[in-house]
Amino acid sequence: MTLAPFGARLRQALDTRGQLCVGIDPHASLLAAWGLGDDLAGLETFSRTVVEALADRVAVLKPQAAFFERFGSKGVAVLEKSVAEARAAGALVLMDAKRGDIGSTMAAYAEAFLSPASPLFSDAVTVSPYLGFGSLRPALDLARKQGCGVFALALTSNPEGAEVQRAVGADGEPVAAAVLRQLAAENADAAPLGSFGAVVGATLADAGVELAINGPLLAPGIGAQGATMADLPRVFGASVINVVPSVSRDVLKHGPSVAALRDAADRFVGEFADAVK
Repeated sequence: MTLAPFGARLRQALDTRGQLCVGIDPHASLLAAWGLGDDLAGLETFSRTVVEALADRVAVLKPQAAFFERFGSKGVAVLEKSVAEARAAGALVLMDAKRGDIGSTMAAYAEAFLSPASPLFSDAVTVSPYLGFGSLRPALDLARKQGCGVFALALTSNPEGAEVQRAVGADGEPVAAAVLRQLAAENADAAPLGSFGAVVGATLADAGVELAINGPLLAPGIGAQGATMADLPRVFGASVINVVPSVSRDVLKHGPSVAALRDAADRFVGEFADAVK
């Protein structure tokens, strides 16, 4: 079955479930806070609980691949199950893998996450464009073919990111602006929303670049990193309607209670709605 374009599916999910992405980040400190071991059993319990609590209500779940990969093949098997179960419950799954390479290697990364034949098949994946935006072409093309999405790092929430992202090219254009401009070209004429998004941190004082790319803007940094939903209209301006605010620790810390996880997610959805009134 051919999927509808990711941008259209995402727009519907945001409109019906509220604008929120919740990370699935089973790092050691969260496992400990839940009373779980930093081992495969803890990973399985943590992931299963987050999916059970949230996959039928939030728009997007975003597993961080590294926290599963650190357990080897058995950890990846847990990730595969989590992705499949989250998608079956109605959440869109954004694989936070931040892959970036060239040629056949980039094509293999794309196939791992964007091919329906892969056990890790997700609705979208994060990628790094810093081998040149053109290096993303295998992922962009496969995503378009399969009805999936791609989120390219543009202006991230970590302070070190500015070293590269704010650098100015020979033509005077900041690197981040060039990434956003090329994403906008990929989204040309898409409706109601393009499938090719950018990662733009909610912690930015001023984006300083054009964010109207006709595509989604994944906004990490809310909660533990200091940003709030109330900051989003200032950072994103008129493009806030296409923002997918991403919260991980400030939702996940309420586990292992399923009810508390749901309440935390609902609270952030409400805060976003209030912020953009």
